[in-house]
Amino acid sequence: MVNAEIAATLLALGAALAAAIGSVIRQRSAQEVTDQPVGHLALFGMLLRDGRWWLGAAGDIASYCLLAAALDKGSVLLVTALQVTVLLFALPIYARVTRHRITSREWMWAVVLAGALAVVVTVGNPAAGCARGSLGTWIAVAVMMGPALALCVLGARIWSDRPVAAVLLAAVSGSSLALFAVLTKGIVDVLGHGVGQLLHTPELYGWVLAALAGMVFQQSAFRAGALTASLPTITVAKPVVASVLGVTVLGETLRADGTEWVVLVLAAMLVIVATVALARGEAASMSAGAGRDARIGDHSAVPSQH
Repeated sequence: MVNAEIAATLLALGAALAAAIGSVIRQRSAQEVTDQPVGHLALFGMLLRDGRWWLGAAGDIASYCLLAAALDKGSVLLVTALQVTVLLFALPIYARVTRHRITSREWMWAVVLAGALAVVVTVGNPAAGCARGSLGTWIAVAVMMGPALALCVLGARIWSDRPVAAVLLAAVSGSSLALFAVLTKGIVDVLGHGVGQLLHTPELYGWVLAALAGMVFQQSAFRAGALTASLPTITVAKPVVASVLGVTVLGETLRADGTEWVVLVLAAMLVIVATVALARGEAASMSAGAGRDARIGDHSAVPSQH
């Protein structure tokens, strides 16, 4: 069991690194693909014709493969909580690519965020539950999550000229990717019984839809503002939503007692504070809009060779 948890941890960290590389590349692509305002699906269609976007997508595909392998060995609570380390990988990569300096304040909050979620993993000591949930439970999840995510999309449309749009769209993406992660555990379990059985599994179709929604709204979030506005929200929404789904749908548990629960609550509060602080950082305060982040990065960059 210990060896399985170590393997799950290493695979989850590898997935976070691959996701960080992919996120930075695709964020730049989303910022620079057009100067015109476009809808979510139109933007996604444009990006599908961008070779650089596909390079970033390769990083995400590698991340998903590593994530599936990690979920095969560990709990959703453990694996998705470790995904927060994507921030620590992405920030220096983002700074290098855009020549946009990451401030000491942003680094401080990124470390606080990673540390707080590390406390949740170690103190909570999550235990795995079932690989799949019942159809009735998933219907209840859809009834609760659907309207909430729709309101976030509506809010992003209303406040499209403000940094909060990137945060709202990132929340939709992170929640969709959390759903994707939880369904992945069931998909991996069914795959063990053959590909033919997978085609008759309801989770497969929800899994595909969750992946598409996660990618589409992630690109819109990347375009709506700087990486420090969208990525922290995506990074936190994934483990928070996935943890709730892991407990309520798959029956996973946190093996904490007594004062450990107090530590967990304080760590959760730190996660929220750190996320808000990052989202309100210097880059997140830029006006949301097509190419805004890209233009600022370009102004501070050394002229490129043509």
